[in-house]
Amino acid sequence: MLSALYAAAMRRRRERFARRPDLRRRLRRPVISIGNLAVGGRGKTPMVATVARELLAMGERPAILTRGYARTRQEDGVVVVRDPDGIRSDLARAGDEPLMLARQLPGVSVLVSPDRYLAGRVAEHHFGSTVHVLDDGFQHLQLERDVDIVILGRDDVAHPVTLPRGRLREPLDTLIAADAVVTADDGIDVDGLEPHVAVFGARRALGRPEGVDAGARVLAVAGIASPERFFDDLRASGYTLAGTLAFRDHHPYSRRDVQRIFETARAAGAEVVLTTEKDFVRLLPHRPFSMPAGWVPLTMEPDPLPEFRRWLAGSVSAARDIIVG
Repeated sequence: MLSALYAAAMRRRRERFARRPDLRRRLRRPVISIGNLAVGGRGKTPMVATVARELLAMGERPAILTRGYARTRQEDGVVVVRDPDGIRSDLARAGDEPLMLARQLPGVSVLVSPDRYLAGRVAEHHFGSTVHVLDDGFQHLQLERDVDIVILGRDDVAHPVTLPRGRLREPLDTLIAADAVVTADDGIDVDGLEPHVAVFGARRALGRPEGVDAGARVLAVAGIASPERFFDDLRASGYTLAGTLAFRDHHPYSRRDVQRIFETARAAGAEVVLTTEKDFVRLLPHRPFSMPAGWVPLTMEPDPLPEFRRWLAGSVSAARDIIVG
């Protein structure tokens, strides 16, 4: 009952913003939103990085606009995490995901603010941004979007229950507002989507951390929404896991946590500690470490990528024509 009431409220909220254009603000450059229906990890941040790289390759000057969830030092206004020339902020002011994106994406601006319209205006005025990537933006209806990309997981379709009993922020039928769906898992039935919605698969890939022997015994550590998926990905990639440690998503690692991690690694006979890049940026303030530690690169790309590139370029061009017109 509570979930049904929540779903109805979310539908009414979206309908209200659709009826009232005065409630939405528009930036001067196209806005591409990357979002989820569900609470938790679906590969949204790696997809944001992929879209930003593709836009750079097209000759655009992208800006990533994000709220900086779980920052430990909240500041008013806009925090510039990265401008096209370099990183300008620290973990406390940026948050883990914005700082991770800033480390990955030279030439891309990354800005944090609860007011993403204000962040976009700063990016346009100060950094000459030509297109915006709205991180976790499907429910951020206050900002006008030109392209909405939604990442859909198998559980979103198999168990389509909204909060508080389920994990969906909005009911499945709100996908009518999407321009493209990226299916994060195999076997998702998307036949009921509107004809205008482009559908792509997803290709996830783990890279090799620098300086880590492929045959080394590792302690795997993850403080993300789906730590078990990270552990399974490591096993599937051929890593030998001496043990695992899971923390809650965005966990702010303390000195005591770090001591526990490395004591656990030694007790398990691990030669190296491996974690996600998002976790690694939260561990960096505690260097030097008492034993080798590294992060495993993760990429997530729409599949087939050439088709997505053509779709993305056409969508940005069409959005620009509408804005200029």
